Amino acid sequence: MVTACGSNTGRGGGSGPALSQWYHQYGEAGTQQAVQRYAAAYRKADVGVQWRPGDYDQQTAAALLTDSGPDVFEGSPTLDQIQGGQVVDLTDLLDGVRDDFNPAVLTPKTYEGKIWGIPQVIDMQLLYYRKSLLADAGVEPPTTLDALIDAAGKLTSGKVKGLFLGNDGGAGVLGGTPLYAAGLRLVTDDGKVGFDDPSAARTLGKLHRLHADRSLLLGAPADWSDPSAFLQGLTAMQWSGLWALPQVQKELGDDFGVLPFPKDGAHGRPSVPVGAYGAAVSARSRHKEAAKAYVKWLWVERTDYQEDFALSYGFHIPARISLAKKATELRSGAAADAVRFTTEYGYAQPLLWTPAGQTAYQDALSRIIKDGASPESELRAVVRKVSAELDRVKKKSS
Repeated sequence: MVTACGSNTGRGGGSGPALSQWYHQYGEAGTQQAVQRYAAAYRKADVGVQWRPGDYDQQTAAALLTDSGPDVFEGSPTLDQIQGGQVVDLTDLLDGVRDDFNPAVLTPKTYEGKIWGIPQVIDMQLLYYRKSLLADAGVEPPTTLDALIDAAGKLTSGKVKGLFLGNDGGAGVLGGTPLYAAGLRLVTDDGKVGFDDPSAARTLGKLHRLHADRSLLLGAPADWSDPSAFLQGLTAMQWSGLWALPQVQKELGDDFGVLPFPKDGAHGRPSVPVGAYGAAVSARSRHKEAAKAYVKWLWVERTDYQEDFALSYGFHIPARISLAKKATELRSGAAADAVRFTTEYGYAQPLLWTPAGQTAYQDALSRIIKDGASPESELRAVVRKVSAELDRVKKKSS
């Protein structure tokens, strides 16, 4: 299996039990060599790193059901994996430092008060805008959804579109972000649907205007995660990720700014989706205590490696609040804005937001944005589906 994956990295230098550690395939140069270096520095176990190309989450889910899977793996343990006893409780690893982990990314790895994954880095999404294009059109950086829609229309001219939300019009990447911008949530703290509210339909209905006004860029050479459409001047504003910031800064200098997704309605607030893979331990591991000790060493104790992993290869925010505050690269300009947005407005998909609920919602959002389908009737069907899903997972836990 190791050879087939092209991931035979050589073992670490430890003298204890042999541990297998899995990572998904990062695109940033140097990341693979870095994680090999961390593993080689550990002395209490012999850690072999596997770099896993392809559909990583699917590979991991299948491997957790076998005895030949990883001891330690990078991922976001799902509710079904936690309820099914496939991952190990890691709560004790954060004794004394739990409050230093950003709650936006620690909360989705917490279930019934226990922690099932140690967050590694924070990735977040935000709105990039070209200062010169907005100034030429007499447009202020938008702070409300209505202003974003108006700005996109005014900035659309000739070959330049006002806004790029992805080649599907935004349904895939935006997900629950507009709901949070309306002051709602995907799932409430007590496990109920968080958007069974008339304001949800009002907010999502507005997104169709962007499509109807022809102010959305569609059919770009690369999708939303790549900033090339923005850098090539195909769009005045683009929704993308923090990882794009160094490239944007390199090519545009000071001629850009960043914003959270703008608020909507009287009870709305800006919205910033965040995510984080974490380090988890398989319950099928024959060396669970050794695996936990390694995770604690790498992702709790070795803050130097945590900072290196976040900032030396790609561009991410450290999951530890103290590390994010002291990182020089994050202290000024758009990067500092991004950190502030994450702290003030960040939200992560809740653990109870199951794949089935997510698919139903995103399919409905796509029909609303692209086809002008009725937000009210679409959301009624989604609320029914998500309610049934929440009932299902709550029955499993009881």
